[in-house]
Amino acid sequence: MKRWRVLGLRLLLGGIFLYASWDKILHPEEFAVTIYNYQILPDFLINFSALVLPWLELFLGICIISGLWLPGAVFLINLLMVIFFGALIFNFARGLNIQCGCFGTGGGGTVQEGTMIWYAVRDFLFLLCGITLFVFVYRRDRTDQASLGQG
Repeated sequence: MKRWRVLGLRLLLGGIFLYASWDKILHPEEFAVTIYNYQILPDFLINFSALVLPWLELFLGICIISGLWLPGAVFLINLLMVIFFGALIFNFARGLNIQCGCFGTGGGGTVQEGTMIWYAVRDFLFLLCGITLFVFVYRRDRTDQASLGQG
C-alpha cells in the first residue's frame, strides 16, 4: 500500500510542477514581472530567475514522475516549495497582496487578501505532500542501504 501512496504523491507533485512550469516557460517576460512584484530579489536576479526557474520546475517534475534521481529531486522540490511558501507568507505579512504566479503569468499584479490566504493554504498543502514524499523516499533509501550492508 505504501508503494501506491508514494506513486500517487510522485504523480501529484510531478504533475503540479510540470503544469506550473509550462506557462512560465512560454511567457518569461510576464513571469519576470511576477517575480519583480514579490520585491524580494535584487533586480539583476529577476530575469535570470524568470528564465531558469520554470525549466528547473519542468526538469524536477519529470524526475519525480519518472523516478529519475528521486531522492535529489524530492529534496529540491521540497526546497523550492519552502521558498515559495515563505515568499508568499513574507509578502502577506508585509501587506503585499500579489498574484503568486504559481501556475501562470496572467492575472495582473495584485489580488484580494482572501486570494493570498488561499495561495498560502494551497501551497502549505502541497508542502505537506512534499514532506510526506520526502519521508517515504528517504526512509526507503535508508532501509535499502541497510539491507545491502551499506549503512
